[in-house]
Amino acid sequence: MQLFVTLGTQRYLIQRPWGDIPTGPGRVSDVAVDRAGRIYVLLRADCYADAPAPTVIVLDADGMRLDAWGEGVMDGHMLATAPDGSVHVVDRDTHQITRFGADGLKLGETGTRDKAGQPFNSPCDVCFAPDGTMFVGDGYAASRVHRFKPDGTPGGGWGEPGRGPGQFCTPHAVWVNVAGEVAVCDRDNSRVQIFTEGGEFLREITDVFKPMDVVSDAEGNWWVTDQVPRLSIFSREGALLSRARAVLNGAHGLALHPDGSVLLAEMTPSRLTRLAPVQG
Repeated sequence: MQLFVTLGTQRYLIQRPWGDIPTGPGRVSDVAVDRAGRIYVLLRADCYADAPAPTVIVLDADGMRLDAWGEGVMDGHMLATAPDGSVHVVDRDTHQITRFGADGLKLGETGTRDKAGQPFNSPCDVCFAPDGTMFVGDGYAASRVHRFKPDGTPGGGWGEPGRGPGQFCTPHAVWVNVAGEVAVCDRDNSRVQIFTEGGEFLREITDVFKPMDVVSDAEGNWWVTDQVPRLSIFSREGALLSRARAVLNGAHGLALHPDGSVLLAEMTPSRLTRLAPVQG
């Protein structure tokens, strides 16, 4: 039996579970794609109960495993690829962003390990502008978006607890679109806020319920997963363009592949779901 969904004019075949993902410790928490089309799947394990194991699984476009690394990540929450090809993993409860090469070699980190508030306090997500500027959604014990210059030095930020513009209750995911606008999944305020790269509030999308992740396509449209669960596409201005139910219990992470497929990281049950575009 096969299942299909339609988003806009595109019909997709639902493929689940998809990809060569190990079935040992750790649950699928996020997925990211680099410019070469390599897929990075993040596994979140319990460092107190589970034996050390790779936390980043690298797949090709067909789902075949290419590599596995990241044994030193204690509490992987989300990850992103940078314009230079490096892979940045949010190690949530160590309060760090760890930078790896595409081969898994550790290159450095941002934030002081095991020191909350220096500057992160259980961060959630990381993303990059085309010039390498980094944004971090921080997070579970903070209500702030941090900005770092392409050379890695702090570049300011914005946010505080609350429900008004520029205020957050769990900034769970961040993304920069082609127009240079920064989207923040303000999860527990059930909205996506849109800002300039400098933090000026532009608009919000409220037709979501506890949004989990956001990315954008080549046109600048926003793709958002939420806890209904739904996958929604909004225009850059925030108008709903299309919507579908593509997973059973909600996707914690989301990525768009250059081949036109959509990748969804599901934690319950733990798996990667692929929406494969149907031609014709």
